[in-house]
Amino acid sequence: MEKIVTIGGGTGQFQILKGLRNYECEITAITNVSDNGGSSGRLIDEYGILPPGDIRQCLVALVNKEDEKTLRELFNYRLKDGHSMGNLIITALADIQGDFLLGVKETGKLLNISGKVLPVSNNKFKIYAETIDGKILDGEEEVSYSKENLGIKRLFAKEKVFLLKEAGEAIRNADKIVICAGGLYGSILPNFLVNGILEALKESSAKKIYVCNLFTKQGTEKFKASDFVREIEKYSKIKIDKIIVNSRTPSQEVLNKYSQEESSFVEDDLKEDSRIIRGDYVAEYPLERRTIFRHVPEKIAQAILEI
Repeated sequence: MEKIVTIGGGTGQFQILKGLRNYECEITAITNVSDNGGSSGRLIDEYGILPPGDIRQCLVALVNKEDEKTLRELFNYRLKDGHSMGNLIITALADIQGDFLLGVKETGKLLNISGKVLPVSNNKFKIYAETIDGKILDGEEEVSYSKENLGIKRLFAKEKVFLLKEAGEAIRNADKIVICAGGLYGSILPNFLVNGILEALKESSAKKIYVCNLFTKQGTEKFKASDFVREIEKYSKIKIDKIIVNSRTPSQEVLNKYSQEESSFVEDDLKEDSRIIRGDYVAEYPLERRTIFRHVPEKIAQAILEI
């Protein structure tokens, strides 16, 4: 059975996992743990745990199809105090088990997921970024959403944190490693700041695949597809083998909606690069509150499996 490891955080990873779970493959989702905002940030402060938000999304993505709707609604349900029910369940099980990783694994058993979800590290850490004008952004919230972010010169962490052993083993034994679309500086690149992951990637004989972002956001304004690839290769220290790029252009309605959030469609400037796999991998979801143009799970999973 083909072993597929995904590295990411957020909605992009969710869509890929949701598609892969329907096929005969062994899935390990490795997830960023530098989030410090919202419900996750408060639980970090109150319980000293790792941020559960991105892990929650991965767990829900791997729930069996027949159980998905109810469990997804339950785990994403927001209480009046702003906490996500799924975050609280993970926190409770981590507290009961006396270990965050064991709490995540128990949550996976509870949900009967198809695959495995692992934090990239069992150490919590904060990310920082230096902007092109010399300002230091403090934490994932500022890195991802600061209006003062006019472009990032470098991303870094002050704490020394280490790759989870089980995550390292999954990377080394993988047939394919998929670097997911997602918030580049806030969700994806922080994974590569963890000590040990660069060595694991280098030692892995897996095909390294990158699913390119669909839209820009703060910090990646004016980025084209080649800019995303450049940053991924710069921080991961690997040469990407295959790059999956969407070829479908969004409607003007979608473009206008994202424009209001200061986001723009990522231009494909990769030309005739032999590593590129182009196709219509997306759909519009006009009734969605937030992400209304995103990868279709079945399409993106099939593209990965065909490589």
